[in-house]
Amino acid sequence: MTTTTPAGTAPELVPAPPAAAPHKGGSRFKLGAGQQLKGGPFTYIALVVVGLGSVFPLYWTLVAASNDQQRVLDNPPPLLPGGKLWHNLQAAWEQANLGKAIVNSVIVSGCITAATLFFCTLAGYAFAKMRFRGRGALMTAVIATLTIPPQLSVVPLFMMMSDIGWGGKLESVIFPTLVGAFGVFFMRQYLLEALPYELIEAAKVDGASNIRVVWNVVLPAARPAMMVLGMLTFVQAWNDFFWPFLALNQENPTLQVALGQLSASYTPDQSIVMAGALISTLPLLLVFVIFGKQIVGGIMAGAVKG
Repeated sequence: MTTTTPAGTAPELVPAPPAAAPHKGGSRFKLGAGQQLKGGPFTYIALVVVGLGSVFPLYWTLVAASNDQQRVLDNPPPLLPGGKLWHNLQAAWEQANLGKAIVNSVIVSGCITAATLFFCTLAGYAFAKMRFRGRGALMTAVIATLTIPPQLSVVPLFMMMSDIGWGGKLESVIFPTLVGAFGVFFMRQYLLEALPYELIEAAKVDGASNIRVVWNVVLPAARPAMMVLGMLTFVQAWNDFFWPFLALNQENPTLQVALGQLSASYTPDQSIVMAGALISTLPLLLVFVIFGKQIVGGIMAGAVKG
C-alpha cells in the first residue's frame, strides 16, 4: 500500500494492517451450506421420553379395552393387553349405538371443516389484501370474540335452535360453528406474508375476475395453511362434547355424546368405556396417517415462503 507524496520524493510504503486471526472456537450454531445441527445424547433421551409419554395414553387405552373390569381395577394394574378386546369392542358398539354415532360425527366434522376452510380463507384474504372502510374495526371485533367464553352463548343458542326447529338435529351442531374467529385470524396472518400483492395485480392485469383470482392465486398460496387449519378444525369438531351433548339426544348422537352415555351408568364398565374410546380414536389416527405427510409438507412450504 502506497501513499501520495510531494513531487521529487520517493513514495513511502505503509504496511497493511495484519489480517485478523480466525476464531478457532467459532459459533456452534453457525452452519455452512448443506450442514445440519446434530443432537447430542440428551436430545435423544428427551425425544424418547416425550415420545413414550405421548404414546402411553393410547397404549393404556388398548390395555384397558382388552381386559375385563376386575383386571383393570387391580392394584397394580395390568401392563400388557388381554384377550377380551373383540368382546369389549362388540359390547361398546351395541350398547352405545356407535355405528350411527360415527356416521353423525363424520358428517358434522366434515361439514364444519369444509365450511371453515372456505369462509376463513375468503375472510382472511379480504382482511389481508383488500382495502375497504372499517377493515381494522371489523378485524378487532373478530379477534374480540375470542375472549368471550362459549358457555355464555349456550342458553340463547339453545333457544334459537329450538325456535328454528333444529332441536336434536345435526344442523344445530353444524351451523353455529361454520366459521371461527381463530380460523379467520390464522388465514389472515398467513396470507399477509405468503401472498404478494404483485401476484394479485398480475392476475387482474391479465383480465381475471375476483373469483378467478381467489381460485387460481389465493387458494394455491393458502394451501399449506388450509391443510393445518383443516386438521385442527376436524380434530376439534370430532372431539367436541359440550355443545353436541346439549343440542342432540340419545337417538341421534355424535360419537363423543354416545361415549358419554356409555359411561353415564351408576357403575360403568371401564373396559367397555375404554373400548369405545379406542373406537373413537382410530378414525383420527387414520386421518393423520393419510394426510399427515401433506400437513407436514404444507407447514414446511409455509415456512419456506415466510
